[in-house]
Amino acid sequence: MRRYLATHTYSSEEELIHGCLQNDAIAQRELYQLYSSKWMGVSLRYFSDRFEAEEVLIKAFMKIFTKINQYKNKGSFEGWMRKIVVNEALMHLRETKKLFLHVDMGIASEISSEFPTSSYQEEELLKLIYKLPVGYRTVFNLYAIEGYSHQEIGELLNISISTSKSQLNRARNLLQQYIHALDKEDNSTYEL
Repeated sequence: MRRYLATHTYSSEEELIHGCLQNDAIAQRELYQLYSSKWMGVSLRYFSDRFEAEEVLIKAFMKIFTKINQYKNKGSFEGWMRKIVVNEALMHLRETKKLFLHVDMGIASEISSEFPTSSYQEEELLKLIYKLPVGYRTVFNLYAIEGYSHQEIGELLNISISTSKSQLNRARNLLQQYIHALDKEDNSTYEL
């Protein structure tokens, strides 16, 4: 995979990775400039506080730079970095004891596939996701956005598959309530 990087010292992703392997500060800066906004977006999905999201981003890049020798050109480099960012977000949630998951002792009900479709912009939907309790938001992000399976989420968060399903179901139900409330609010503003 050879992707050329415009207006940078390094002309390909491979060269950039090689520069980072050599602890070249220019390569590290270019990698940061190339991906920091994308990874900040990922971090912001887990933290509504921008300061916390930036803290996680910095930790993730430090880990990327120190562990880049573990990337073995299997799969995409971007995917490898994304996994580090998500894992750093989860570790920060654990360390700050913000990750609280409601444990459902029974089997989770089947997740509703009838999620309301609406004309809301991505930014508006992200605001609604931020309103979710941290545990719901974390499982929702991992499943619906990052594409992890319930088994993988269970392993990452040290919870059962049914708890993961339950958290996702509750997150979706709460998001549906938020969207319906917004729809009602929007409809009432148009009534005279």
